[in-house]
Amino acid sequence: MSILDKIEGLEAKFHEISLFITDPAVIADQARYVRLNREYHELEGVLQAAEQYKKALHDLEDAKQLFYNEQDADLKEMAREEIDRLEPELPKLEEELKLLLLPKDPEDGKNVVMEIRGGTGGDEAALFAGDLFRMYTKYFETKGFKYTVSSYSEGAVGGFKEIIFNVTGENVYGTLKYESGVHRVQRVPVTETQGRVHTSAATVAVLPEADEFEVQINEGEIRWDYFRSGGAGGQNVNKVNSGVRLRYNWKNPNTGEVQEILIECTETRDQPKNKERALARLRTKIYDSEHQKYIDDIASRRKTLVSTGDRSAKIRTYNYPQGRITDHRIGYTVYNLSAFMDGDIQGVIDALIVAENAERLKVADM
Repeated sequence: MSILDKIEGLEAKFHEISLFITDPAVIADQARYVRLNREYHELEGVLQAAEQYKKALHDLEDAKQLFYNEQDADLKEMAREEIDRLEPELPKLEEELKLLLLPKDPEDGKNVVMEIRGGTGGDEAALFAGDLFRMYTKYFETKGFKYTVSSYSEGAVGGFKEIIFNVTGENVYGTLKYESGVHRVQRVPVTETQGRVHTSAATVAVLPEADEFEVQINEGEIRWDYFRSGGAGGQNVNKVNSGVRLRYNWKNPNTGEVQEILIECTETRDQPKNKERALARLRTKIYDSEHQKYIDDIASRRKTLVSTGDRSAKIRTYNYPQGRITDHRIGYTVYNLSAFMDGDIQGVIDALIVAENAERLKVADM
């Protein structure tokens, strides 16, 4: 099927969806309405690019007709200039359109829950987890993403044994999903007296945030505990049990295994808000486990650069003596470690997106 045939099919689909999203019955079905509304806006962007592509094709054909049939030298020269402008532009427009025509990852537009945990390396791993958290928060500033910390456990000498936080914004999961995996650091720890380089690691997980209607939870089966959340000052901290802990037994539909999920939230001094956020994290955790089957299905059909599952894949090395960052999935190496740790990570994310799209185009045989 040609690109123009695909565009024609999408135009009909766009018209159909535009009727659906004004239907009161569809609007009443929240899950369906959100899905169709998202699809409507995605198709709108594709069709705008398609119009630009079709116009360029039409203008190029007109310019060629004018060049070959016109006798007037000035008009012929104008046609030649138009051909020279459009011929190199058309392949670029076609490539952009091919990427837009690829099936979208339905998760890309979601907000995320990120988890950073110190791995092998003890105190140094906790310090590195703290460095990664700072790197991401600096990056969020450049993207206009917002984040809120749900819970954390500090390391003995600084950093974090574990920190969990929510990130919101535009296309957050589509941007951050490549960060899941093991991040390895090679440097001289502050506790090292001999100046020897040590290797330690931290694990990053990026989970698409579940919408309420996407996960079924029997809230009557949740067991709640309440405790003092601690934190900086104030009599409220000492007297009010604002911290919440939930336990929930969940049966994995993919494996049939029943597991207890334990979640704590001490994010605010408002117990109802902490309960609400703990529930959101529970939905995301369950959704992530169910979502794993979707990722496995993709991985079975093509190579993917998104690390999920046990998240044990070593994806990136940060070498301080050499000032080097290497992403092992695509062989990407740069020597700007200082800027990178200050949040300048867009270059590697762009390179990962390009590599992933190239693989997707190959599989789609476009």
